[in-house]
Amino acid sequence: MTHTEHPYAGGPAPLPPDLDEAVHRCLVAGFDGTTTVPDTLKRLIDRGLGGVILFTRNVRDAEQVRELTDTLRGIRPDLLVAIDNEGGDIGHLVSAGAPEVPGSFALGVVDDTRLTARCADALAGHLASLGITASYAPVADLQHHPLNPIVRTRSFGADPQLVSRHLRAWITATQARGVASCAKHFPGHGGTVTDSHHDVAVDPRPYDELDLDPFRAAIAVGVPMLMSAHVVFPALDPDRPATLSPRILSGLLRDELGFDGVLVSDALEMKAIADRYGEAAGARLALEAGADQVVVAVPDLGVTVGCRDAVLDAVGSGALPAERVREAADRVRRLADRYAAPVAESAVAVARWDVGAGLEAARRAVRGPVPHVRGAHVVDLFPPPHPALNWGGEDLLTEVRALDPTATGTAVTRAPADLTDLAAELLRRAEGAPLVVATYDAALHPWQAELRDALLTGRADAVRVSTGLPDGGDVCSYGRGRVNLRAVAEVLVGVA
Repeated sequence: MTHTEHPYAGGPAPLPPDLDEAVHRCLVAGFDGTTTVPDTLKRLIDRGLGGVILFTRNVRDAEQVRELTDTLRGIRPDLLVAIDNEGGDIGHLVSAGAPEVPGSFALGVVDDTRLTARCADALAGHLASLGITASYAPVADLQHHPLNPIVRTRSFGADPQLVSRHLRAWITATQARGVASCAKHFPGHGGTVTDSHHDVAVDPRPYDELDLDPFRAAIAVGVPMLMSAHVVFPALDPDRPATLSPRILSGLLRDELGFDGVLVSDALEMKAIADRYGEAAGARLALEAGADQVVVAVPDLGVTVGCRDAVLDAVGSGALPAERVREAADRVRRLADRYAAPVAESAVAVARWDVGAGLEAARRAVRGPVPHVRGAHVVDLFPPPHPALNWGGEDLLTEVRALDPTATGTAVTRAPADLTDLAAELLRRAEGAPLVVATYDAALHPWQAELRDALLTGRADAVRVSTGLPDGGDVCSYGRGRVNLRAVAEVLVGVA
């Protein structure tokens, strides 16, 4: 197939081969499959697709992932293979043996940049061993709004200086492994009360209160990628979210802050973009505004093709200047020249990383020692994992029982039909045993606070645990990754 050939009936008229390839460079696609590459994806890669993003759906084990990344690069060696790899409960490589590290907030609580670098090195070393050379991490957002539903323990904290120094440590360690890091979500998602996966998010603060300092720090240390936020900032552009705003992407980021790396959009299928603009129009508008790559994370490659066709149409008609696409593609090429090929040709050749760094960090982050409780009944309250973020399945009872097989417990992941009846049943199950009640960001999930309070009314002696940000518990892990829960279990059982 030639680069000018169009495999879809009724598609846009062909562009010159170099410009067709440039358009494809500006796309990052998700897909289904663990061992085979869909034909549509092969065609996109052949025409110059800039990158793919892997998810849990693409992961079975480490050997399979390495074979998959080799297969993808066998189609086109300069393809970037990326993944979200923040640590904590945000990741997709558990079944591939991902190192266990706490989320960023716990690292900020410990505030040891050398330890942060060791955790980042472990994650990046593992990626390199799998042939994944681009990581959409770390989070540069500040967590300072108590009702922010999406940043929270993914952030290093609320203090811009603390966040900046941990960003520098993370980015430097990741780069040293030959893996491209990506600070996100520019110009900050921490001042919102809406998750842009679900709706348009707005940060109403004036310009001088926005969270730009961490991004300045990331740029100064040489971060090769930034990811934009689907957030409206009326102080910067009252009409468009940052991902689609020339004032923010070109004016603020390029001209004022001087960033010349690859600017990648957050996923276009998120409702903040898809419901208001549509993914295809979002792709065109993002590139027009100054983005270099747009991410379509859903496995339906028809959505990716639709975005690609919209961009081809806009370039062909002159609505999207060809120079803007070529500029974006040139940045992606420079990134690929540096990061597309793995530094090591095999997992054996990748230097080992510190497998104990994550547990050390999680242990040091736990706050609030409590009396040791053995044979406890553990009531673990938490919402279902976020479908776009969480590798899922972690629970406190499993970690407690690994240390104390006499423990029992109950996990509750949604508001009960009858809270009073459930509280009574849980208190009955806990009769004669210590009671542990764990919540995860109860301020965002009122049913958790109500059920916790009902249990405390019946058992004032219960030990309260916060597995996210502090919820008024006796002990707090500052994260809900498996390693965070293990560190809390050690404190509860008395083996810490």
